[in-house]
Amino acid sequence: MEIFDTPPSSNSLARQAYRALEQMIVTLRIAPGALVTEKQLIDLSGHGRTPVREAIQKLEWQGLITVRPRIGLQISEIVASDHREILAVRRRLEPYAASLVASHADERQRERLIDCAREMGAAAAMADMQAFLAADKRFDDLVEEACPNRFLTGSLAALQTHSRRLWFATATIEAMDRSVSLHVSVIRAIQKRDTTEAAAATERLLDYLSEKL
Repeated sequence: MEIFDTPPSSNSLARQAYRALEQMIVTLRIAPGALVTEKQLIDLSGHGRTPVREAIQKLEWQGLITVRPRIGLQISEIVASDHREILAVRRRLEPYAASLVASHADERQRERLIDCAREMGAAAAMADMQAFLAADKRFDDLVEEACPNRFLTGSLAALQTHSRRLWFATATIEAMDRSVSLHVSVIRAIQKRDTTEAAAATERLLDYLSEKL
């Protein structure tokens, strides 16, 4: 939780609005294909018009929302076949990102990744899929923060969000347990600064996700 000594910037509020709406889209609280209004998204997110509009722009860029003139905003449908194409790109990029994080993350980032592993384990113990997805999002955010190549992480962010929604739509508790174990392996390799194992563990995680297609 962030604590501000001064009023948060509009950029910070936009980020909070985005994360709130992204989570609701990923966890299907806002149904695929649903038509929504800006006012509804303001009410759902608990944020004002300006940050929500900025969040909508990012969600549109990511392909999660379509702006339909004179109609409203439409949440993108889930297309099962997209998962294969998304994972094909993630398999090319994500192991490299993990190896970079293993060599470049600072101590605080490594500690936060360990905290993330604990959160995933707790979610699995409680069979709480939404808590796992929140921890998974934090994992991706930490990788993005620690990776020195912003073009690489910029390419991955939207793909990972789509993957989370596709995964959640059909996930089981057993699938969550296995995913937690594989994520923890990636985090351990990063903690040990083992670039080769970080990439290999990421490949194993993506291989497992591919099996679920």
